[in-house]
Amino acid sequence: MEPVLELRQVSKYYPGHEAVKELSFAVPRGALFSLVGPSGCGKTTTLRLVAGFEQPTAGDIYLNGVRINSLKPHQRNVSTVFQNYALFPHLTVRGNIEFGLRRRTAEAERRLRELIELVCLEGKENRRIWEISGGERQRVALARSLAVAPEVLLLDEPLSALDPKLRKQVRSELRSLQRRVGVTFVLVTHDQEEALSISDLIGVMNEGRLEQVGEPREVYERPRTRFVASFLGTVNWINGVGIRPEATRISRDRPPQAASIPATVRETVFLGNCIHVEAETGGGHVVVAEVGAQDGRFERGDRVYLWWEPADELRVSE
Repeated sequence: MEPVLELRQVSKYYPGHEAVKELSFAVPRGALFSLVGPSGCGKTTTLRLVAGFEQPTAGDIYLNGVRINSLKPHQRNVSTVFQNYALFPHLTVRGNIEFGLRRRTAEAERRLRELIELVCLEGKENRRIWEISGGERQRVALARSLAVAPEVLLLDEPLSALDPKLRKQVRSELRSLQRRVGVTFVLVTHDQEEALSISDLIGVMNEGRLEQVGEPREVYERPRTRFVASFLGTVNWINGVGIRPEATRISRDRPPQAASIPATVRETVFLGNCIHVEAETGGGHVVVAEVGAQDGRFERGDRVYLWWEPADELRVSE
């Protein structure tokens, strides 16, 4: 199947700075594709290149197999939800969504009602933007962007302004909405948990380059580089081997039939459903082991043993 969106060797240069370097990836139709990476890695620049707000210095961008490098933003069948939502405070919920419809016709009115129902804002159509919650504003921004029936919806850190609890709720709603409408979403976020929980595919960027693209479980369990492994969660690097905290075993007794490392508990961190136990080995390595809240209590100064299964080792390149 031909991808709906494809970048081929795309680069973007600014004076004295190469923001994006030979970026290549393809997004299947109907997928939720997330670009993740630290601040300044080129995620938002990539989104702006797809939207047409920036022009690539080199390489090509294709939408439905058609090269769109020279097309203006309004000529591309893509829509963008910005980080601050870019809503009109003087308009109502209805007015903001209508702005995306452009024409007031019977068909537009039907589409408006459909969108309001889709984002669960029935009964709030006549409220001003400042009269609704942050999560509801995000839904208004989504509805307005979906009004033009885009091939691809671009989302630039759309949940960053929300508090942590609401953010988890809204990201679940976002995934549910994407599945219902069937539109391809390209999401930019620095929140790895967010990307892992809702994406079909994840692209991990570092210093303008794409280090790995794959399904969430693949990039988490089989990262290609140390950067990907470390960015997508915590990793214990022991003698060149990477071990996730949840795969690191810890006990007070030396385990039978397993190679183990003696260590001393340095700190414990209670996280509700689990406890992170930080232990220091004789070689000075600090190792984090994740244990269930009911799996035993460890105290600072306890002598313990650490071990893991060979199958859980992360084999990465530098």
